[in-house]
Amino acid sequence: MNAESQLNGTRIDEIADGLLRVHTPVSVVPGGFSFNQYLLRDERSLLFHTGPRALFPQIRDAIATVVPLEKLHYIGFSHVESDECGSLNQFLAVAPNARPLCSRLAAMVSVTDIADRAPVALADQESLSLGRYTVRWIDAPHVPHGWENGYLMIDGLQALLCGDLFTQPGDDHPPIVDSDILGPSEAMRAQMDYYAHGPNTLPVLDKLAALQPRILACMHGSAWRGDGAELLSGLARALA
Repeated sequence: MNAESQLNGTRIDEIADGLLRVHTPVSVVPGGFSFNQYLLRDERSLLFHTGPRALFPQIRDAIATVVPLEKLHYIGFSHVESDECGSLNQFLAVAPNARPLCSRLAAMVSVTDIADRAPVALADQESLSLGRYTVRWIDAPHVPHGWENGYLMIDGLQALLCGDLFTQPGDDHPPIVDSDILGPSEAMRAQMDYYAHGPNTLPVLDKLAALQPRILACMHGSAWRGDGAELLSGLARALA
């Protein structure tokens, strides 16, 4: 789909009805890298991932071109890490109606303390209505990393906001593709393995595959569309 906004190197593209990828290329990794946030426009709009603090001004300004910041009601993230929630409090400061959205474990061990506003903490499979869409929290501890890690499934779009799964190297990525992303992500993992490789890794991937997502919204690189269950099963085979 066509770009809706581009500002200071941060580009916003709609990859599904109401779901936008906010994409910033950077040069912090040899060969380039990128950070994505996902904005779900609704009666109570949701931003998933904040990006690092250093990128906050340009990400904030780009988002404001498509959604008024006061329309943000939730700032969600998979786990506590700089690119996931580094600018959480900066967003809370400019979005007066927003609250952090995370797993119950994240709220207990970190977010209640570090966030300037009390979080909305969801249990595994717990749903939250945004108006037109409902999102469902999926616990995914240590997959790929983070005890408190989890993802959001957007029911109605069959889109899984899948965080660090299928991280792709480089800084030039189309908004959404249907080509191979497992190969590039596995090539990157071979150089810098960011997986915890716990005993629950394969069962968690099986749980995610059972959701049968049609869109995988990756935090680094292109989003992907197709048979998400098969792609997640392919990742499980690669890790096995």
